Amino acid sequence: MQYLDEFRHPHTVQNLVAKIHREINGQWVIMEVCGGQTHSILKYGLDQLLPPGLELIHGPGCPVCITPVAKIDAAIAIAQIPGVLFCSYGDMLRVPGSNIDLMTARSRGADVRVVHSPMDAVALAKAHPRREVVLFAVGFETTAPANAMAAYTAHQAKLDNFSMVVSHALVPPALLAMLNTPNSRVQGILAAGHVCAITGYDPYLAIAESYLVPIVVTGFEPADILYGILLCARQLEAGRAEVENQYTRAVCKGGNSAANTLTYTVFKPATAQWRGLGDLPASGLVFTKTYRAFDAEVKFGIAASVKQHATDCLAGQVLTGQIKPHQCPAFATRCTPEHPLGALMVSTEGTCAAYHAYRLRTKGPIHDAH
Repeated sequence: MQYLDEFRHPHTVQNLVAKIHREINGQWVIMEVCGGQTHSILKYGLDQLLPPGLELIHGPGCPVCITPVAKIDAAIAIAQIPGVLFCSYGDMLRVPGSNIDLMTARSRGADVRVVHSPMDAVALAKAHPRREVVLFAVGFETTAPANAMAAYTAHQAKLDNFSMVVSHALVPPALLAMLNTPNSRVQGILAAGHVCAITGYDPYLAIAESYLVPIVVTGFEPADILYGILLCARQLEAGRAEVENQYTRAVCKGGNSAANTLTYTVFKPATAQWRGLGDLPASGLVFTKTYRAFDAEVKFGIAASVKQHATDCLAGQVLTGQIKPHQCPAFATRCTPEHPLGALMVSTEGTCAAYHAYRLRTKGPIHDAH
């Protein structure tokens, strides 16, 4: 299968569903890590095609969603400083901080601009040498190399008017946190293919072995996800706990060595706060000594303080797979895409946004597939 349509072909999907029903008999709970996978599952109704004993739960695989309120508040504070030109990806603009979001800050006069690449922000810094240009660098391992390239390029060009608010998160420490959670329901994991395209799947080998949990690196199309579920469930049925690579067309064991080298030239691992999971050791990235001058929070003297998200938003429980979005009392009532209480309803990869888009019923409650 070489083309996108082949991974959505009804015949291929039907064959995979038939195999899952034929081969899988146990009661298993599998977590997909990536928000993009969650959207595909709900958009195509893949969870509703599975046997009754096979349940999918949704993990913290949306970088916008796990960005802590404190970091958003720091970004907003910096964006409001006179003379700052603040650059961000579009899906961060409506994520609520403690009081306002970046979109509101822009409506009040802050120069907040949407960029499509970190290098756009570098170009703006070159074009506006008398302005302070700040990039909101958010993402998992997938986007870290591009943000590292922005800092590397600015360093080479000696751009002293460029800096970044960094909120990068690393996936393996979050998986460890969830597996260590008391009463964790996770028995198998579908790992995010785009993350592993950068990191490879070496970092997951020790997790699978230590926690006896099968991990399958999986793509994002219906056939990818169903095949990943089949491989993971086969391991569970057989009592195996290994790392398998379903996404062979994009992922290899060692990942992208050039991208990883660049990332860890500019950044180093550090404890980071995750929305819903708290402080996780070695789960984030901060600048190395050589690049610390590009840290906007240090440059402007604005540090992120520990704050909690809205008390009636149960994002933490959704992110850790304890509840489904519609089990939050605020879902689709006080919390909607137009008036979100939390990041999970804002982001294009947010689990709550996915449920609102694909599972909202005009009459009666939303029911799980199982």
